[in-house]
Amino acid sequence: MAESATRGPRGPVALGLLALCAIGLFALFVSLGVWQIERLAWKRALIAQVDARIHADPVAAPGPAQWDAAQRGEANYLRVSMQGQFQHDAETLVQATTQWGQGFWVLTPLHTQTGMTVLVNRGFVPPDRRDPATRPAPPNPQQVVGLLRQSEPVGAFLRKNDAADDRWFSRDVQAIAQARDLGGQGQPVAPYFVDAQAGAPGEWPVGGLTVVQFKNTHLIYALTWFGLALMVLAATLYVWRYERRLRLGASRSE
Repeated sequence: MAESATRGPRGPVALGLLALCAIGLFALFVSLGVWQIERLAWKRALIAQVDARIHADPVAAPGPAQWDAAQRGEANYLRVSMQGQFQHDAETLVQATTQWGQGFWVLTPLHTQTGMTVLVNRGFVPPDRRDPATRPAPPNPQQVVGLLRQSEPVGAFLRKNDAADDRWFSRDVQAIAQARDLGGQGQPVAPYFVDAQAGAPGEWPVGGLTVVQFKNTHLIYALTWFGLALMVLAATLYVWRYERRLRLGASRSE
């Protein structure tokens, strides 16, 4: 403590290095804060776009010419409509947790009138409705309205799909199509699936359970970065004033 109290002012080289570090940190933190503000604007625009899609009138499900855009997420949550024949003997159960509890999503291939096959998530069933015999299959043909969703190839947290054992934890369209040998007879399989809208009350599976939620913490991150920039600025001013007092004290003692 005695040494720090009697220490003289830093030299110009040391002060220059401190100033450069402070300027660099201040610029870095401000730029990160600005970047988060830009991300915030992008996220809000995305949320508004998805909200408009969900509440818009349904359009025809994208065909092969639009599949590249769909895989890039440009049609995610688009409200679509299609008509075709359900292939109930090729349904796939994917483990799910919803407001109804734990159970399964029922994914059934739909051979559409436009010549493609689309996996339709018809909705949720509890374990006691796992057997198709416990829930009557809807008659064909069917008109399906729902939300377009991107495939989920990465699986669930710490749980990977096991096609050989028919255990599914995510709605991986490509893997399910391969396991069920879909895409024959000139019916290409769409790279997305469709969450069907809610059906009649008491009907199984229960549709319309799509959760649309976007993590939006960009404002918090922006305030954090700007706060750090202000802390650097405050620390720099403190050091400058401290060094100035030392220099004034040294000059008076001479």
